[in-house]
Amino acid sequence: MNSEIQTLVCHARRHAPFYAELYRSLPASGWQLQDLPLIDPADYWRHSMPLASWPVLTGPITDGNVFKTGGSSGDGKLSVYTRAEWNDFVRAFGAALGTRLRSGDRVANLFFAGDLYTSFLFIHSALAESPVPVCEYPFTGAMELAALAEAVKVHQINVLACVPAQLMRFASHLAASQQVLSGVSTVLYGGESLFADQITLLKHTFPNAVFASIGCAGVDSGLVGASTPDCALGEHRVFDGETIVEIVDEASGLAIHGTGQNGLLVVTNLKRRLMPLIRYPTGDLAAWCEPAGAAQRKFALRGRASQGRRVRVGTLSLFPEDIDAVVQEQVGNILWQLVISRADGLDQLALRLVADQYIETAVAERLRAALLTSSPPIQAGIEQGQLRLRVEHCPLSRARFHPRSGKLMRIVDQRDYAAAAESVT
Repeated sequence: MNSEIQTLVCHARRHAPFYAELYRSLPASGWQLQDLPLIDPADYWRHSMPLASWPVLTGPITDGNVFKTGGSSGDGKLSVYTRAEWNDFVRAFGAALGTRLRSGDRVANLFFAGDLYTSFLFIHSALAESPVPVCEYPFTGAMELAALAEAVKVHQINVLACVPAQLMRFASHLAASQQVLSGVSTVLYGGESLFADQITLLKHTFPNAVFASIGCAGVDSGLVGASTPDCALGEHRVFDGETIVEIVDEASGLAIHGTGQNGLLVVTNLKRRLMPLIRYPTGDLAAWCEPAGAAQRKFALRGRASQGRRVRVGTLSLFPEDIDAVVQEQVGNILWQLVISRADGLDQLALRLVADQYIETAVAERLRAALLTSSPPIQAGIEQGQLRLRVEHCPLSRARFHPRSGKLMRIVDQRDYAAAAESVT
């Protein structure tokens, strides 16, 4: 057993009431990683406000950073880093990011800042840690698109770093004004996957660009995977020594060791002590691409897990518990299933109310209106033509259930992640 994980578990159970209770039956020694229970995200984040009394924390917050983890209703959970932990985080990510850059690159940082969100600050700090010398242009995602297009040309910027939704907005603006940015050589995206239909459109606007993930990380989970030049779209490499990445079967909870089999992506962060994350489900599905024992073992993201805590759609983070609260308030105790797909170049959300008894259209419309009221970002996404949302009745016979556990799949991600990788080969 890795001595670092032993030390981390000992520290967590000694200083955090959450872990003391979670590991109550765990012996002091002799256990293996797989003997530790997976974290239930709902339990983990329960009682997280106010922070001072959150049972997950191992001590007081005296230095460092506090960030939002995201959220569609404006009340996202908070994630805490000490200064040393944050520095470790951006240093490791920046070293990996450097493998995607060339000396002298001019990088437009188009991620988002403000309201405790971290992506802009994180990428800014990671670029500063890149072993490859580059010049950053910290525009943020709030940059007006016409001004951004002019700035890219004037400053000869050749690398764009942004979320896919912002990238598509920029590309649409350029296409509408019949502009092509042939000087952009690299597009690094993060926060969500790029899909085949998006890449096809982007190639018209950025004809000479290589499209690649900027890396896989989360403000809650920390480091997850590094994007290196030998990774296809959706593929990443484990940060050995920083994290332990597992892929486990959704039904049995057993570790998957072979390649090609989808399972739940689980992360243990070896560096965080104030807010430990030990066997934390990220909410993603993944599959190993290389045999066990490979250094920085490569894995591929395969969409959202059926019972994930957070669902990423464009720039939105949707929390199933938030959706459930609105459903319960408007419809009562009823099964539901969120189906995510892509059509006409847009993400499509279908909230299915699962029942044999027919759900009247008026009920579905009332629920849809309540969801939009509770989540202004969803409303904004619809108004900006980036997203569609419908609420519909679904008989039990048409609902999707896990083929092995028989449980209703709360999240069904039908987007084609493999096609995106094929579209750039």
